[in-house]
Amino acid sequence: MGIHGGLFANFQGAGWNFFMRRLKLLFFICFAGFLLATSAIVVAGLNDQVANADLIVVPGNTIAPDGTPSPRLQARLDTAVKLFKEHRAPLIFVSGGTGKEGFDEALSMSSYLLKKGVPSAVIIKDSLGTDTAATAKNAANFMRANNLKSAFVATQYFHVPRTKLALERNGVQVTGTAHARYFEVRDLYSSPREAIAYIAYFAKSV
Repeated sequence: MGIHGGLFANFQGAGWNFFMRRLKLLFFICFAGFLLATSAIVVAGLNDQVANADLIVVPGNTIAPDGTPSPRLQARLDTAVKLFKEHRAPLIFVSGGTGKEGFDEALSMSSYLLKKGVPSAVIIKDSLGTDTAATAKNAANFMRANNLKSAFVATQYFHVPRTKLALERNGVQVTGTAHARYFEVRDLYSSPREAIAYIAYFAKSV
């Protein structure tokens, strides 16, 4: 290899090293930003905001094989019951679709609330809340039709920020939030996943 060839090879090597350093720096920045976003989601979700509202919104979740709410969903509903009994809101809006288990989440949630002593007249069932966006849209439509203005969100801590954002995007004033007192190992997966979902939803909604 001649002098020119050696210089070219050295230039190529220097360029590649520079590129790799930049790539590693970019990866570090993205990873740090992701950790920061996840932490923000967790902190915001755990920081309950207690206030009065026109109704409590409870998003659906997994239904057990026997047709009852899963422990995770029960915790959301228990939070709503507590808020209702504290007179934080006069109505409870339960929203969900029909999952792979074959059960209507809204009906299952309603039955659970009835067993907890919540009057049937104050339970609003939304069987078309197939995801967070649908739940927010349907809750907003119900509220507008009934001249209701404010909502209280009751769900898992990592799900609180996105549910709040979805409702606000639909014109609902979210005056309060409360996280379900239920924690499990899968939260280590759900929290980072929710951070990605929040960012994606925020970007889509802008």
